[in-house]
Amino acid sequence: MGHGGDVIQELTTDHREVEEFFAQIGKEPPGAPERKRVLDQLTIELVRHAIAEEEYLYPAVREHVENGDAIADKEIDDHSRVERLLKDLEGMEASDPEFNRAVVELETEVSEHVRDEETSLFVRLRQSCPQSALDELGDKIRTAKKLAPTRPHPSAPDTPPANKLLGPGVGLVDRVRDFVTGRGK
Repeated sequence: MGHGGDVIQELTTDHREVEEFFAQIGKEPPGAPERKRVLDQLTIELVRHAIAEEEYLYPAVREHVENGDAIADKEIDDHSRVERLLKDLEGMEASDPEFNRAVVELETEVSEHVRDEETSLFVRLRQSCPQSALDELGDKIRTAKKLAPTRPHPSAPDTPPANKLLGPGVGLVDRVRDFVTGRGK
């Protein structure tokens, strides 16, 4: 979390970290408790990343990219599917018979989303948005990730201004819960 660079560099680095979490999960045998521990870390990263994108990236896409509203709406829909899967997985242990299937489904959804962002959205944003705005967005994304929730909240608002108003408070509650339970360590 918080790597530096413009918004595209920041989010691309996040994508590589997410891929590494999936690789770590895949290295563990089915049912191993370590799979759940790594999934908790992955969930924290995915939720923070998605919240930051919804607060800052997608509004910039709407403003700067041709057909940006449709693109942003599609990306937010992708996030909603991922968030529902994360919520389902939150209630499972690694030994749950559905855990492996749900992790594979999550990895498929996330991989498709990442590929779409990196091969289309980021390219179009870089072409249509001034570098100074991309740099500023990178700073905003880093700040948003620090305050964002760490647990999936599928019914929470995913567009401004409501997500910007509610997110930090929910994030604080999530971080307190994580601290008390040791989640994400």
